[in-house]
Amino acid sequence: MVAAPDLEAITTAQAPAPVGPYNQAVKAGGLLFCSGQIALDPLTGALVGDGDVEAETRQVLANLAAVLAAAGASPQQVVRTTVFLADLGDFAKVNALYAGSFGAGVSPARACVQVAALPKGARVEIDAIAVLG
Repeated sequence: MVAAPDLEAITTAQAPAPVGPYNQAVKAGGLLFCSGQIALDPLTGALVGDGDVEAETRQVLANLAAVLAAAGASPQQVVRTTVFLADLGDFAKVNALYAGSFGAGVSPARACVQVAALPKGARVEIDAIAVLG
């Protein structure tokens, strides 16, 4: 029988509080599993960007960076992401900003999918897995 890994919830006021029964991230062994982030302002909980996918993407990446930092990690430690888009036509705009966060060194493996809808009417959501230490 395999022993369950030590799990630790990661939370920070620098990223939006969860809107459901989940954590911003969970440490499991040497990995960090970050929940999907949408463009919520951490202080107000309001969606930012007024439908501008670039403004939303900047906020999503800032939220994700805050969660990583709370776990003692950085975007350079991210090994896998999933990008969810309400409109795949936004791919080039999102990708350009994404490259600015994850383009240095070895870029993470990634999936990008168009979805029917995202929470709160968001246009982009990104989750991540990082290697710690």
